[in-house]
Amino acid sequence: MKAAVAKPSAASGRSAVVLLSGGLDSATAAAWAAREGFRLAALSIDYGQRHRVELEAARAVARALAIADHVVLPIDLAAFGGSALTDAAVPVPHGRSAVEIAHGIPATYVPARNTVFLALALAMAEARGADAIVLGINAVDYSGYPDCRPEYLAAFAHLATLATKAGVEGRPCELLAPLVHLPKEAIIRLGLGLGLDYGLTTSCYDPGPGGRPCGGCDSCLLRAAGFAAAGAADPRVDPARWV
Repeated sequence: MKAAVAKPSAASGRSAVVLLSGGLDSATAAAWAAREGFRLAALSIDYGQRHRVELEAARAVARALAIADHVVLPIDLAAFGGSALTDAAVPVPHGRSAVEIAHGIPATYVPARNTVFLALALAMAEARGADAIVLGINAVDYSGYPDCRPEYLAAFAHLATLATKAGVEGRPCELLAPLVHLPKEAIIRLGLGLGLDYGLTTSCYDPGPGGRPCGGCDSCLLRAAGFAAAGAADPRVDPARWV
């Protein structure tokens, strides 16, 4: 299995499992893969996250992209704790500056989350006979998460060639991370160009009633900065949506 960030060649007729959180990045990666001609299945993880509204967003995105094979898998990472996203006693940081967001590993880091998620996606991909796994990992504004870096992706890709029947039989599954080197505004421009409705997505770590974005967590701030830099309005934060 190789990690790839470039556009795949001759995707027509190929299949992929996309890790679909319901967030902006994963939705964009899914729309990109659909444009490239992949037959898509989607995997979303219900891991005990405080922002479970993202699962409804994932379902909405899957419907919009006509992904009929969508598995929402419960895995209770809240049983381990260790993160503001899985432990109600740990507050989600709010109002941090861009400098603060860019340094250190934040309280919203979920221990080994992407390793768990990718292992599950790899199992689904092998079971489906998929050619690739598509994910929206981004290393530009990754907020200090160690499992969003290109070197992490390369290491997991190597592991997967050793850990699967498909890999040892010479049928490795590609790991495609088309957004890994893109700034948020470029991701948003890509998604808008693909016709993606970002009003279906949610990025907030600490949403209010009905999933209303808090506007102050790291993820909300990064999303807002991305839309501003892209010169576009974010339909998710349109006040009329929450009247």
